[in-house]
Amino acid sequence: MNSTVIYPVPQLEIDRQAQYMRLFSTLPKRPMTYCIMTYGCQMNAHDSEKLAGMLTEMGLTEAPREEADFVLHNTCCIRDNAERKALGNVIWLKELKKDRPDMLIGVCGCMVQEQGMADSIRRQYPFIDIAFGTGTLHKLPELLYEAVERGTRMIEVDEELNTIAEGVPIRRSSPWQTYVTVMYGCNNFCTYCIVPYVRGRERSRQPDDIVREVEDLVKAGVQEVMLLGQNVNSYGRVPETGLDFAGLLRRVSETGIPRIRFMTSHPKDLSDALIEEIGRNPRIMGHFHLPAQSGNDRILKAMNRHYTVDQYMERADRLRQARPDIGLTTDLIVGFPGETEAEFRDTLALVERMRFDSAFTFIYSPRVGTKAAEFPDQVPAEVSTDRITRLIAAQDKQTERVLNGMVGQTVNVLVTDVSRRDAAMLTGKCERNISVNFSGDAGDMGRIVPVTITAASRTTLKGKKK
Repeated sequence: MNSTVIYPVPQLEIDRQAQYMRLFSTLPKRPMTYCIMTYGCQMNAHDSEKLAGMLTEMGLTEAPREEADFVLHNTCCIRDNAERKALGNVIWLKELKKDRPDMLIGVCGCMVQEQGMADSIRRQYPFIDIAFGTGTLHKLPELLYEAVERGTRMIEVDEELNTIAEGVPIRRSSPWQTYVTVMYGCNNFCTYCIVPYVRGRERSRQPDDIVREVEDLVKAGVQEVMLLGQNVNSYGRVPETGLDFAGLLRRVSETGIPRIRFMTSHPKDLSDALIEEIGRNPRIMGHFHLPAQSGNDRILKAMNRHYTVDQYMERADRLRQARPDIGLTTDLIVGFPGETEAEFRDTLALVERMRFDSAFTFIYSPRVGTKAAEFPDQVPAEVSTDRITRLIAAQDKQTERVLNGMVGQTVNVLVTDVSRRDAAMLTGKCERNISVNFSGDAGDMGRIVPVTITAASRTTLKGKKK
């Protein structure tokens, strides 16, 4: 687990999985439809696109969960609520399977990668037919083939988590905007976070592989890519790729892709070179997600975040100097073990000072295997609930101020959908990653359209096509 040596999945293994995809279609009694239930972050969403790509290559078509022959839950375990929700939905399928005994149930992703979870699935969840962790995602064709052919449960977890698999089929959810993973894993070991244990240590894809993927997307008409990594700022460290993240952004922009986004960045690794690239490169969108987690130095040290509040604000200020129109978003945790009322108020002060566009706010959730789960002075639930209510209210005021301040501005919107609330309106994201609704026509879909903002609601903008 401590190794930083990277072992690319051999092409022979990828070819072997392709053979299983072909063999699957020869099975006389096989599932014909699938449904993937996805929980968690963008990385999980992109993993589900790969899972869907492999299943599509195997001849399966997508269907509603209640009707699908194969239901696969791609799980998250970063917070207890996400894990309990996934397990609850899997257990619900147990009842459905009583009426449909031929249905196959699968579980994959971060939860399966947790220490001891594979054994727990074997013992406690006999109705689960297939289970695999984050390191064996590319082996879905083999596992599904063997489960159907042999009629046996297939459970496989890679404990090392030091591989990168290229060439896996992808069924992308949008023709205009999509994810591209640039690195996997994390070396930071924040005391509240289980990611290094379920996603492994940092390992970067080779830049040529990333650039080729983006070039193909440009040819297919994609307008925007989201570069993904647990800490994209660390790109290129392991293995040595010859590029840092700023250099990778330059190469990706040279493909001609109109819009580039990325997630997620660690404040301690936000370099001057990256800030300069953001300031000079118009293809990089004016939105930066910079998780703060807390506004108090003692809590940040207990979290093992490796920066102070002043250092965080200095990096954020440098971003705004380089790109005055940039929108900052963040992650914030309340109720971390030992957090006092005064320390929580420091987080409120940070929200006031930083003027974030928005924030993902969380109550601290103990995760078995992390250091913070063993810390004394766990904060009572009622105190954490009160604090997050106050934090959300404070951030809502900042979001309202930001959105109202954009009224009258003209922004560029990548049109991706019809508004859920008004079928006569189109919707998409502006440069700051804020949803904008406006009147348009079908010809605008998939285009980048200038829109003048006319009004702001609590979380979205309304405008008129220029």
